[in-house]
Amino acid sequence: MDRRTFLTSSSAASAIALMPGALRAQAPAGDAKLNATFDRIMADTLREQPTLATVLGMDKGANAALKHKLEDNSAAGRIKGQLTLHQAIRDVTAVAPESLSPGARLDREVVLYSLNARAIPIDKFGLNSVQRPYLIFQQGGVYFETPDFLNASHTITDAEDCGAYLDRLAAMATALDNETVQQKKEAARGYVAPGWSLDLTLGQMAKLRDPSAAQNGLTQSLVTRAAKANIAGDWQAKASAIVEKQIYPALDRQIALIRELRAKGRTDDGLWAVPKGDEIYAAALAESTTTNLTPDEVHHMGLEQVASITAELDTILKANGLTQGSVADRLNALNVRPDQLYPDSDAGRAQLIRDLNAGNAAMTAKLGRLVNNPPNAPLEIRRVPIEIQDGASNGYYYLAALDGSRPAIYWINLKSVGDWPKYSLPSLTYHEGVPGHHLQLTIAQQAKTPLLRKLAFFNAYSEGWALYAESLADEVHGYATPLDRAGFLQSYLFRAARLVIDTGIHTRKWDRAKATDYMVRTVGFAQPRSQREIERYCTQPGQACSYKVGHAAWVRAREKAMAIQGAKFDERNFHDILQAGAMPLTILERMVEERARASA
Repeated sequence: MDRRTFLTSSSAASAIALMPGALRAQAPAGDAKLNATFDRIMADTLREQPTLATVLGMDKGANAALKHKLEDNSAAGRIKGQLTLHQAIRDVTAVAPESLSPGARLDREVVLYSLNARAIPIDKFGLNSVQRPYLIFQQGGVYFETPDFLNASHTITDAEDCGAYLDRLAAMATALDNETVQQKKEAARGYVAPGWSLDLTLGQMAKLRDPSAAQNGLTQSLVTRAAKANIAGDWQAKASAIVEKQIYPALDRQIALIRELRAKGRTDDGLWAVPKGDEIYAAALAESTTTNLTPDEVHHMGLEQVASITAELDTILKANGLTQGSVADRLNALNVRPDQLYPDSDAGRAQLIRDLNAGNAAMTAKLGRLVNNPPNAPLEIRRVPIEIQDGASNGYYYLAALDGSRPAIYWINLKSVGDWPKYSLPSLTYHEGVPGHHLQLTIAQQAKTPLLRKLAFFNAYSEGWALYAESLADEVHGYATPLDRAGFLQSYLFRAARLVIDTGIHTRKWDRAKATDYMVRTVGFAQPRSQREIERYCTQPGQACSYKVGHAAWVRAREKAMAIQGAKFDERNFHDILQAGAMPLTILERMVEERARASA
């Protein structure tokens, strides 16, 4: 089919949304109304979420005042935010879809889906989030998030930035107190993290509280970066005064509350034990997967995939002389083989980071075989800060600032180098770097879609792509040895086991010990790493299920396109779907089929 016929084909309607520039310029009048609505909502969003403005690099010019602020997390601020959100839903709904171009209709559909999903937690349950139902826990809360944000996202280039940093330090003290008040209310309703989570939380709070104010990481982050940028000023004295007189007292008050809650000793690990727990978990699963799959369906999907992937791993391991014990036993043995371990030292950790960078660079050179016009955006690979490594995830990705002022960052938790045997690292790098999150999110950032649309994040889409990307790396020979490929399959086994574990914890009353034991016996991860993973699933329900559910949707979509297009199928053209930005899985599969039929 030639280009002109393609543009007039009724079956290609949604696919037009994937085309940049000139095609979107021929838009109906309704598009302008929708974009103006999006712009108003975006402006409101930035005003209410100053840290988002900083993350995006949009805290400059007319928005410069935002760099001095944090979110208003008071009760009044939460109410105001919810009212603003509902007004946004009404405003987008008021734009008639029949007045829009195909691309704008897609933008409207995706943004509305996202806005409505954001409204559910407070509207239905009085919680900030269904996937993070506890306000303060080992991976969440002002004490955990704000120091990391200030160090990683708040840029320091001049004295004004330093002053803004000081203002945010003062705002952190207020945010801590607001959160303490809110956590006390939520605990009275039955929403408090499990006891072991509060133990970890108290341990991390102690690490934040123990140094002198002058040596605290909050102070030293400003001092070090100001010195590096040759910015004159006694920033240590100013920052340490705020830490000493404002942050430490607020943190002490929060520590006192968490100790009080810990003394009451919640022992259950799953959402089934909290008020409306089954409903909250169903909402968390729907939000994380963008599907209507039930917990039972997800659980059985996981069991089936665990069995299938285990059989494939068994074949590879036997072929490489690993024959004794279960697949997990053999992987556990491989995990501690000297040839697979980096030295447990600063030098060993530095070498690990260098090897990750080399692997990412090598795959970047191959991207032209997988996508059209691959971007070449910088990616920094950093160690998770020591102060938060006890509770932090094993690896995660930070989006680059839209204005280029800060690159994307791929964080890896190096508390224990034993968590990262060498055969497991290639798949991790392809997942977090290229062709995984870094590629997908860079393309989404560069696409000609409204900014509000770019911010409509769907975990199942993004994490599903990152898992799918691990198999793309396999297509271009990214796994140099059979054991590297075993690491890739173990990555898939890990995500399949998550389906079983997450649903087991929250609907089948598995405790943390049983879930950890299942992961060790099934996946072959070391016990400490497995336990940290389980602790995340206990306190962030549903999120772990998004990976394999999303991966299954990407695989289904590709197989559907191949079946429709036959010999015309080109995976680089198939991957052009990334230019449309993130979307719910149901919309993704519909759009892929429409695009495939339009070009068959």
